[in-house]
Amino acid sequence: MRTALFRSLAAVLAAGGSALLPAAAVAAPTPSPGATPVTRAGTSFLTATPITAGQPVRVDASVGDHLYWSFPATAGQVQEISATVTFPKARSGASTWTVDVFDGLRRRQACTAGAQTPTVDARASSVALGCTLREVRPWAEPWSADPLPGAYVIRLSVVDLPEPDLGAPIDVDLLVGTVADRGASADDGELAAPLVLNTKAGTVLTAVPAADAEADDEGDSPADWLPDLGSRWVWTGIGGVLAAVAGVVGFALTRRPRRG
Repeated sequence: MRTALFRSLAAVLAAGGSALLPAAAVAAPTPSPGATPVTRAGTSFLTATPITAGQPVRVDASVGDHLYWSFPATAGQVQEISATVTFPKARSGASTWTVDVFDGLRRRQACTAGAQTPTVDARASSVALGCTLREVRPWAEPWSADPLPGAYVIRLSVVDLPEPDLGAPIDVDLLVGTVADRGASADDGELAAPLVLNTKAGTVLTAVPAADAEADDEGDSPADWLPDLGSRWVWTGIGGVLAAVAGVVGFALTRRPRRG
């Protein structure tokens, strides 16, 4: 009787596990049909190469380069980043690689799954990296680091390696996929505008602005010649006066009266 019960439970569990396998296979990110591959990468936050979910990336780089890409994400989405670094030539030692993701405010986002910082030995021909982000929220408190709608930046780099391997050629394959899209929730509110990196350069001043003579004349007053209250000279003077007063008082208290 017990044997039959155990067999029935095992059959139910096996059926449930087999039912979950197709869903997991569908959730894995795959390249979008007809997507144009990206063959370049930025070298900083400001020059990050824009990509979209399902768009494959393949670039040639060197060990030690910092590679940047940016992609958009909306509320309710769960994004997964997968990358593979291939080493065409032999290396002298082990190396540690990392894939970091930042939001529009350059806040580093946590990964819920994936090999974010793997270490590979010198004999390996490639290393796989991955990062599954948290679900993007439509709104969050200003003090929190929750992922919000807007642009996200991926940075792929090596963090530890033997110095002789610096500059060796590598091939990088990267893909961003949307593994879930639950849509925006009406309970949390809505962000006024997506968080987007500011990539606009500032204005360079080529000439020094001329001073206003009338403003300088009107600004001159006797009070301008006095030192600031926080000046050390003022406090030095006050300290000297207090020391003199203390000396006079001490002398008056300790001197002996004259006898007639």
